[in-house]
Amino acid sequence: MAALLLLLPLLLLLPLLLKLDLWPQLRWLPADLAFTVRALRCKRALRDSALAAAAADPESPEGGCSLAWRLAHLARERPAHTFLIHGARRFSYADAESESNRAARAFLRARGWAGGRGHSGTRSTKEGAGAAPVAGDPETGGETTAPSLAPGATVALLLPAGPEFVWLWFGLAKAGLRTAFVPTALRRGPLLHCLRSCRASALVLASEFLESLEPDLPALRAMGLHLWATGPEAHLAGISNLLSEAAAQVDEPVPGYLSAPQSMMDTCLYIFTSGTTGLPKAARISHLKVLQCQGFYQLCGVHQKDVIYLALPLYHMSGSLLGIVGCLGIGATVVLKPRFSASQFWEDCQKHGVTVFQYIGELCRYLVNQPPSQAERGHKVRLAVGSGLRPDTWERFVRRFGPLQILETYGMTEGNVATFNYTGQQGAVGRASWLYKHLFPFSLIRYDVLTGEPVRNAQGRCVATAPGEPGLLVAPVSQQSPFLGYAGAPELAQGKLLKDVFWPGDVFFNTGDLLVCDKQGFLHFHDRTGDTFRWKGENVATTEVAEVLEALNFLQEVNVYGVSVPGHEGRAGMAALALRPPQALDLVQLYAHVSENLPPYARPRFLRLQESLATTETFKQQKVRMANEGFDPSALPDPLYVLDQEVGAYLPLTPARYNALLSGDLRI
Repeated sequence: MAALLLLLPLLLLLPLLLKLDLWPQLRWLPADLAFTVRALRCKRALRDSALAAAAADPESPEGGCSLAWRLAHLARERPAHTFLIHGARRFSYADAESESNRAARAFLRARGWAGGRGHSGTRSTKEGAGAAPVAGDPETGGETTAPSLAPGATVALLLPAGPEFVWLWFGLAKAGLRTAFVPTALRRGPLLHCLRSCRASALVLASEFLESLEPDLPALRAMGLHLWATGPEAHLAGISNLLSEAAAQVDEPVPGYLSAPQSMMDTCLYIFTSGTTGLPKAARISHLKVLQCQGFYQLCGVHQKDVIYLALPLYHMSGSLLGIVGCLGIGATVVLKPRFSASQFWEDCQKHGVTVFQYIGELCRYLVNQPPSQAERGHKVRLAVGSGLRPDTWERFVRRFGPLQILETYGMTEGNVATFNYTGQQGAVGRASWLYKHLFPFSLIRYDVLTGEPVRNAQGRCVATAPGEPGLLVAPVSQQSPFLGYAGAPELAQGKLLKDVFWPGDVFFNTGDLLVCDKQGFLHFHDRTGDTFRWKGENVATTEVAEVLEALNFLQEVNVYGVSVPGHEGRAGMAALALRPPQALDLVQLYAHVSENLPPYARPRFLRLQESLATTETFKQQKVRMANEGFDPSALPDPLYVLDQEVGAYLPLTPARYNALLSGDLRI
């Protein structure tokens, strides 16, 4: 009845709306209203839970941090319900509560906590509290006296995705200790940098990493770190076995006051950025953000009975906060896969009755490039939630594996803004309706690619973009949407905050991403500010060029970036290509295709043919590294091609043509 009452005035106003060109946006009003109601209910439920925790008995787990009270609630209300599936192992919510309690007590034992209010938790700590110096000679590699942990100290986890990662993380939270998620591929200098930047007092590492970490152990000991490993092999390196220590503890809950935050803005977790343009930075994650992530799957329309498939690294926000904490927020089941396997995916879905798949765009592309299989038919997957899904892959994925819904989202680890494409509109990352922006405010402002700065008017204020115009996504910083920055020097956050954007004294978070809002109010990802480049006086968006190239059926992967060319201003477009087996590279068709679908300035000047394209551990393309490698045929082992404008074709980039290009005899 309420829907009919809403639609009646819209029908009466339809002629006026069409005349004012407002109908393209208002036609989505029912969907906008439905999501707004869902978001308001989610916010209210999380706020009420947080208030109840603040008023709870500080001795009970319900009086602790959000992870502690939520898990305790589920263990009491749904003890036998499966929380985690990992291979052949299944763990209920009661199991998760018990295992994390044991882990918490092992960490508290290392803190020297004797079970009294005199040894308080996060309420009495200062950020960066560390450990006592290590005893013994760090150069000997022998066993040392383990330092004790101070309340609120940071413990780094260097672990693969698995139940142990979850139990230890939750245990640290319950013990009032901060956690730092360290990317598992880091070794030597980058690893030490991460541990220093978050001022880690301890490191928990997987036993399977001991061999590769052996050269780092002297430096780790010299840093005064309390070292643990997760397996019996630990004693060979003079390191304690944390899992055996935890197994020896009782599984009774720990008091909530140990983990109760003094402020919801307090840092409780560090997640490292990918570091594609430098060393990783430790983004501060607040108690507020962890609480908000409990509502992620509720906002996506996922329910208690759903089974979620998660094959993303837990050391990144998408896997840990959105995947694990989001599942915790609705009390559902998560199938945790340590590594994504396109060939096993549909079999896993059939085996475990998966209904929801959390993706990043590359995973969907891997799936559509797999040969057809019997397992992909008759599955129960109804919803795929994630980010980074390109429009061409989106269409192929739904056509082949549907019927299912795609819910594309946008967000950043350290950011204060997120968007949801709750309508399923293909290619969009969210909505910019006035209702959504009232709940989650943001703006798109004009950006000068040449200067790398927002465009400002005569009054020094930023300028909002028009529909269809690429703009820099910014969001106001407030108590409800804070930006905590990074651990370490303040200059690490330089450029992330913009001041006096629309009014004197206002502060906005700079996402560094360019988005476009179309006339219907849908948001589309355009490019990273650092990836968009200028050539021939025009801006070139790498994503747009890649989408055109990916339409060619003989190309499986495309990575577009800009390279510096001596004697030329700006950067010329270059595309790294991987072929779809058993196809061959058709340069004639490729040239005809880009000539027809791209303006002259956006056509790639160079091509690099590779067997597969390099990505980060989270499947992001390596644009910076590829750009730095350039296009010198004497320095690269891959076949290279150059666009000869006079001939009208892509030709092999031989040393002779390379020299002609440098001398100015070959025009690009």
